[in-house]
Amino acid sequence: MNKNKLYQRKILVTGGSGFIGSCLAEKLARDSENLVIVVDNLLTGDQEKVPASEHLNLKFIKADVNDFREISSIFHAYSFNYVFHYAAVVGVRRTQTFPVMVLNDITGIKNILNLSKNTGVERVYYSSSSEVYGEPVEYPQNEHTTPLNSRIPYAIVKNVGEAYMRSYKKEFDLNYTIFRFFNTYGPRQSTDFVMSKFIASAMKNEDIPIYGDGSQTRTFCYIDDNIEACTNAFYNNLVVNDVANIGNDTETSVLELAKMVIRITGSRSKIVHLPPLKEGDMTRRKPDVTKMKELLKRELTPLEEGIRKIISNPRYILG
Repeated sequence: MNKNKLYQRKILVTGGSGFIGSCLAEKLARDSENLVIVVDNLLTGDQEKVPASEHLNLKFIKADVNDFREISSIFHAYSFNYVFHYAAVVGVRRTQTFPVMVLNDITGIKNILNLSKNTGVERVYYSSSSEVYGEPVEYPQNEHTTPLNSRIPYAIVKNVGEAYMRSYKKEFDLNYTIFRFFNTYGPRQSTDFVMSKFIASAMKNEDIPIYGDGSQTRTFCYIDDNIEACTNAFYNNLVVNDVANIGNDTETSVLELAKMVIRITGSRSKIVHLPPLKEGDMTRRKPDVTKMKELLKRELTPLEEGIRKIISNPRYILG
């Protein structure tokens, strides 16, 4: 890394060895005016997803944002202009098995915001989730009119994080942008998530498990659409002190997804139905993506096209 170069923007990406975080960091590092520091404790991330060897302006540091001493030393060493706070405990099974670990992420949110306001950070970008909406009461789910009635710990933490963003703006004038991510998929995603799990099973001709009858719907956003929308918000100073759904508005049932994956991969996999999850498996998801489309300025990637991109991507590794 060229330490003598004066970078126009110094950017911290927490959780940057995860699926979305690593893709974001790589996109930001393609701009030579950015110095991108990736911080991750590698609980669920993978350092190999961070292509630091390919970019002189990209650096990985193993650290835990929930540990104030670890993260504060990084803040004071680099004096960041912007922070993308994407670090979180993720994965349905993990978040339901370890709810206290999930709740501990509130400490990391507070650490990031306190350090940001005290070190001159211009804006914090926060990765929230569609889970904050809870069981749907309005379609499509709009950022400002749909109630947030989340109950599971992961969703509660994301909701609390949003409240912290707004509160630090009000009390300390720290600017923020909240991205509510709906199911994002693509190469590099671990098999803790439905799309990558289905594809990995199909490519091995293994049974594809579905909770319940599979009628629950989701919308699937290809990773390039997510990253391009978020970086467009960043570079064009959009969604300032506001929230945007980042997703796709085409609903697909989980059963339809499984059948589509089997067809596209030419798999011999069988679909098997498991008992419904006790909590956290919402019946429908469909975001209002008006802001997303304004940010993207192009058509969203169709689901079948996205699946084919994953299968053909050489960096896709079966989990």
